Amino acid sequence: MKAFRALRTAARKFGDKTASAQREPAAASTYRSRWQMSLRDWLLHHQRNVVFERCRWMGVPAFKNPLDAWILQEIVHEVRPGAIVEIGSAAGGSTLYLAHLLDLLGRGRVISVDLDRARFQARHPRIVEVTGDSGAPETRARVAALCEERPVMVVHDGDHRREPLLADLESYAPLVSVGSYLIVEDGVIDLFEAGDGIGTRDQGPLFAIEEFLGRHPEFVVDEDRERYLVTYNPRGYLKRVS
Repeated sequence: MKAFRALRTAARKFGDKTASAQREPAAASTYRSRWQMSLRDWLLHHQRNVVFERCRWMGVPAFKNPLDAWILQEIVHEVRPGAIVEIGSAAGGSTLYLAHLLDLLGRGRVISVDLDRARFQARHPRIVEVTGDSGAPETRARVAALCEERPVMVVHDGDHRREPLLADLESYAPLVSVGSYLIVEDGVIDLFEAGDGIGTRDQGPLFAIEEFLGRHPEFVVDEDRERYLVTYNPRGYLKRVS
């Protein structure tokens, strides 16, 4: 907090008009404009200019907020999962990231569930690909058979519409071990408007989360996982407590 206040004070000083009318250094002007961004503006900037073009893990596109990726490694270290089910893998950057975290622990596998592998680039001995509709009974059965090593955590980054997402939560939540997590990504889309680059016209993850929690008291929102404020997953870190 002290460091933040010092930076804010410095930014204000850079903007002061002095008697000598000194010109503000270009670098100072750039940093001052960044410090003055609202949380909303930062999220929009990241979504529009960074996440789909420049976010990568070991060269593979990873459509993640880096602070959420940091939280993921904290959870993986604490839970030490035998299996991580990732629903929705896209190009596979986050899949590879999770596999490398498991390498550091020396155990576990990542079960990547996706309908389409056209963009998928990740290759690693700990990654098991399950290609199919996450909502199909045969896909669910295949994933469950691969989760024999406990504990199990689930990361949902698939269909973000309320009804399909809720169906997935109901299907895959029983796999989650007590003390582990069901992580629902991209609830931030429900906090923005359609057309601004993040929001949609559909009810999305936040609506599904609230309905799911109303039925499942064995899961609670771990608000501490949002302590860095800039998250794509508001109310999305669901810890199984019973």
